[in-house]
Amino acid sequence: MTTFDPRTISKPVYEALAGLRSQSSQDEARLKEQKNQAVELYTYLATWGMMRLKAEERALTQEGKQQVVKKFFECLESLSGLKNLAGDRGLDTIKDLSSDDYLGLTGLGLELANDFSFWANAVYHDITGEE
Repeated sequence: MTTFDPRTISKPVYEALAGLRSQSSQDEARLKEQKNQAVELYTYLATWGMMRLKAEERALTQEGKQQVVKKFFECLESLSGLKNLAGDRGLDTIKDLSSDDYLGLTGLGLELANDFSFWANAVYHDITGEE
């Protein structure tokens, strides 16, 4: 019997954001992009859905924001066990899911995005202001 560990979602999110934060050659503008994107993930996902968020990953021109969305999908792939979600084939993977699987993945994604928002404020606690 496996017991539920409440850190199942928090740990990979914290590690992803802390890893981004600690990369060399980070300037204040990129750190603000990362923090703002991590905080906004939940609202974007709840408003526009998983397919649009995945498509947005390619469309983002701000590298800090794109890095966060990529980390989000890497974490989602790991937690869901769904292959080819984080890479270039991710949009096709999402598009081809059954309705039930898509809704389930979106529910997990919302929980994950909620954690991204929380951990962004903890990891980037000293980064303030808008872009």
